[in-house]
This record gives sequence, structure tokens and C-alpha cells, in this order.
Amino acid sequence: MVQLFKFLLKSTKAPARAHFRPSFLDTLRLAVRGGHGGNGLPKYGGVGGQGGCVYLVAKEGLTLRKVAQGLRDKRVAASSGEDSSKASIFGRRGVDQRIEVPVGVQVYDERHKLIADLNENDSTCIVAGGGTGGCTGTNFLGRPGESRTVNLDLKLIADVGLVGFPNAGKSTLLKAVSNAKPKIAAYPFTTIRPQIGTVEYSDLRSITVADLPGLIEGAHANFGMGHKFLKHIERTRLLLFMVDIFGFQLSPRHPHRDCLANIYALNKELELYDPTLLEKPSVLLLNKMDKEGASEIFTRLKPVISDLASGLSQCPEELRPRQVLKFESVVPISAMNSTKVTQVKSQLRRTLLRLAEKQFLADEEQVKEQLQQRVGLVGPKIT
Repeated sequence: MVQLFKFLLKSTKAPARAHFRPSFLDTLRLAVRGGHGGNGLPKYGGVGGQGGCVYLVAKEGLTLRKVAQGLRDKRVAASSGEDSSKASIFGRRGVDQRIEVPVGVQVYDERHKLIADLNENDSTCIVAGGGTGGCTGTNFLGRPGESRTVNLDLKLIADVGLVGFPNAGKSTLLKAVSNAKPKIAAYPFTTIRPQIGTVEYSDLRSITVADLPGLIEGAHANFGMGHKFLKHIERTRLLLFMVDIFGFQLSPRHPHRDCLANIYALNKELELYDPTLLEKPSVLLLNKMDKEGASEIFTRLKPVISDLASGLSQCPEELRPRQVLKFESVVPISAMNSTKVTQVKSQLRRTLLRLAEKQFLADEEQVKEQLQQRVGLVGPKIT
């Protein structure tokens, strides 16, 4: 009977099947503790060794899923410093604990205060310092190391972020332009976790595109999985909006909105979540242009889409943003048409190159101003 009970108890603790477990992980909570400082030796004035620390190192090619698999109990502790002794007056320092995390991780403490932003390869951050060794100032008693809980919040770093409502054709486009293999179906919310694809060009250059799950109204207030998805577009260089030219209806309980109303709705959601996102360069793709009647709708709406501010008076009050998006370009496409997809790839590259040139000129001007201030030149500026 006891053996049967143990067997049944073990079976209930079996892990979920692979297809039920989410493969993408963008948040991870860890308990970290620095090593205790070693005790000093009052008789000889010996100093104890400092406790080891716990630090993070950003590495390319890692995922939070791999980090979590390597830290089963989500607890990391560094070793304590060595006590002072007659043979070793100065105790040796404790061994540090190194944790490799993916590039793009932000580290927060228990109060959700930002500790570090690891957005470059090999960038480091100490999350738990070691305790000081015992000495005259501490009555020769070693101090305990820092102990805290930290949250690792991953924000994808990509050149382009795909933004749109469900069933707009984002996954179809990503599959057509890149090496990604997202799930595609004829119903909304087929993308339930972010996907990243690499767009490769004939001259061996490449750009990365992040396909985010479809937004819904109220995403800014974390309805659905709003914050979990919106945070990933904060680090993209270019926002690629994708809208169905025929509009969208989330469900029979929701009203059907036309293409223009959906653009204003996306504008509003981003504004409510973080107004600075509206300052990012953006491109608008109007999808499903291969269907009958699409050209007439585009001809009618094109003047307003090119200047969203001109149509605010006709926009419903609940969708009306205070600040409107300014698109670098508006491209009518069909994600199923290879010719149109090639045009999108070319447009993305041209836009990113133009943005890189602007950034280079701005950085050059900043360097010149700094040189002027350091050297203290009087007269014409450096050219």
C-alpha cells in the first residue's frame, strides 16, 4: 500500500508535456546571496577574507530558458571568505558566482527599482556583494553578504518590431521575409509568444525582425498580456505597423473597425503605454491588397493615412490620441505576394540606412561640441 501511494504521488509531480510548456521565457526571479566575510584574528590583528559576490554577465546566444534550466532551485550563493589564522593573517576572498544571462536583460530588485541594464555583450553587474572581512572596525567579526531577490526582465533587441492587431498577417510576412517559422492560421492570436527572424540580403547584410503577439484594446493597462508584449518594442530601432486594409473585428461582441480606426487605436495604445514610443521611426504596411475592393479603400484613405492629424476630428473619442504617428512611408502589400514582400525588404533596409546616417551625423555634431568645450576654442566652430 505504501509503495502504491509513493507511485501515485510521484506521478502527480510529473512535469507537463513539452507542448504544454512555454518555450519562450522573458522573466526570471532569482534569490541571490553574497558570501559571508571571514572572521579576523584579534591576537595577531588578522583580517578575514571578504565574501564572494554574485554577478551577471550578458552573453549573445543565450535565453532565459537556458538560464532557468541551469539554476533549478533559482537560488545562487557565493562562498564565504576565509577566517584569519596564524598561518594566513589575511584570509582569502570567497569565490564569486558568475551567472551568464542573455543580452537585453534588465535587472530589478524587490521594489522594482532598476539595478542594471545589460544591453551589450560582456556587460556585467554585481547583484549581491560579499560581506566585509573581520577587522578592527568590525570587532574582528565578518559581516554577512548582501541577500536579495532580483527579477531578470528580458527585452528583445531587434532592428524592426512588428506591431498590429491579431490576424493582420504579421506572422505570414515574417515567414516570407525571414528565416523564422511562426505558426500561421486563419484565426486570431496564433502568435502567443514573440518570434525573431533574420532578413538576409544578397550582399550578406542582415536585419532582425521581431513579431510580437497581436495587441488588444487595453494592452497599455496590461489587459491580456499587454505589458509582456509591449515591452519588447522598446528596444527596436524601427516600428513596422501592419494593418488589414479591410479592418478588424476581435469577436462578434466587438464592433468592426475600418483600417483608419485601427491605425488610430494602435497609436492610442502605444501612447498610453509609453508616449516616447511614438517618437520612434515607423513604417505602415497595409496588408491584403490583393483582394477585391482593396485598391478603392486605399485610394479613399490614403490622404488621411499620410497625415493622421488631419483626420482626428472624425476619429471616435475613445480612439483619439493626443500625439499622432508620422510614418516614414506607407506601403500597400500582400504578404502572400513575393514581389510585394521583396519591396518590403528593400523599404526596411533603406529606412534603417537613412536612420543610421542621421544618427551618425548627430553623433558627429555631438563630438565636435565636446571638443569645442574641452579645448576652449574661441572663434569659428570645428568643421
